[in-house]
Amino acid sequence: MTDDTPTPSPSRLRAVLPDLTPWRASADFRKLWLAGLVSSFGSFLTFVALPVQIKELTGSAAAVGAIGAVQLVPLVVFGLYGGALADALDKRKLIVWTEAGQAVLSAALLVNALLPTPASWPLYVVAALSSALVSVQRPALDALLPRIVAHDHLPAAASLNALRWQVGGVAGPALAGVVVAYAGLGWAYGTDLLTFVVSVLFVVGLAPSPASHEAAKPSLKAIAEGARYAWSRKELLGTYVIDIAAMLFAMPLAVLPFLADELNAPWSLGLMYAAVPAGAMLVSLTSGWTSRVHRHGRAVVVSAALWGVAIAAAGVAGNVWLVLLFLTVGGAADMVSGVFRGVMWNQTIPDELRGRLAGIELLSYSVGPQLGQTYMGGVAAWQGVRASVWSGGLLCVGAVGLLALCLPKLMTYDARTNEHALRLREQRAATAAPAPAPAPTPAEG
Repeated sequence: MTDDTPTPSPSRLRAVLPDLTPWRASADFRKLWLAGLVSSFGSFLTFVALPVQIKELTGSAAAVGAIGAVQLVPLVVFGLYGGALADALDKRKLIVWTEAGQAVLSAALLVNALLPTPASWPLYVVAALSSALVSVQRPALDALLPRIVAHDHLPAAASLNALRWQVGGVAGPALAGVVVAYAGLGWAYGTDLLTFVVSVLFVVGLAPSPASHEAAKPSLKAIAEGARYAWSRKELLGTYVIDIAAMLFAMPLAVLPFLADELNAPWSLGLMYAAVPAGAMLVSLTSGWTSRVHRHGRAVVVSAALWGVAIAAAGVAGNVWLVLLFLTVGGAADMVSGVFRGVMWNQTIPDELRGRLAGIELLSYSVGPQLGQTYMGGVAAWQGVRASVWSGGLLCVGAVGLLALCLPKLMTYDARTNEHALRLREQRAATAAPAPAPAPTPAEG
């Protein structure tokens, strides 16, 4: 008896699997990817350990949600200024020094956790300082990517970077739940410290990336110039506000420790934190299709609305396994939105403005979650944990739909015809083209 089941052809598999071209073509991309993988794994350990420790010390959902509040001001201030720094300074140096600073903060959390009576105030101080360092570093990372990856490879690079984050996002929280429960908070913070040390060793090896000749010096005027450019690009503006709305109303991470308790499943906390990045990883592992999508704006809107639907369903579900399923679906939807937002940014923003626009991007995908933690923690304290989750999901869907109606340029964006995408593609092609050979002299002829 023979097996007549057709075998998928290599071409079909390649169309679905992640495109590894950026990894093969750029040594700096490989170093940056590995550094991010290592540090994100440790950061997710702390991401789980920090709210758990505050919950143990205070027993308050509002106190856990306040983490987002203390991170907000440095995020706004240093995100905008960090974007100006990324345009004006060597991006490699910014990345190295901010990564080293994160290692110092992880050491502070470890020392506090090992005290006989840990204090809660250092947790908020470290959260604020870490937010400042991330805000300075992230624009430099985003501005560096188009320099080390070819223009047409940027969608693949965005998917690979997301996959890197998701590997840490799945393994880190899943392991953190076990480590915190059985080994203690000190082990989580200590592992985070070690991963930052390894990450620094990777980023030190990056090639220098000095400022563009056209870049402005860091100043309020330079920041305002970047803001005016963003305001003039309504399709970019749409990606920012859509993401802020989705994260503001439907980011449930601050209340997950309480949701796990309410479902009589405290063992599931690590799985809950891992579910969102697990869903995102499923998209990344099958991301070959993303390069064939050209209407990126529509993809952002639809996926942001699906995120809200999934979070609302997680709030209604009374079974922990259904909650995990809906959180996974939400993570997949959010990943689709993130990929296409990143592609729109990287394929249309000029190099001399890339850092400042990356600072604004940082606000769009970071301010929302920080405010969302505060919002959902407050609603949970007022109306209950599950009500805060399902109502936030519904508000997300409504806000995304209203914004889509108000931003027609986002809905009609097409990478094949957008003037900014075409101009940047032509500029990068001209820069990458080899210089013409000199004409032969009469003697050579």
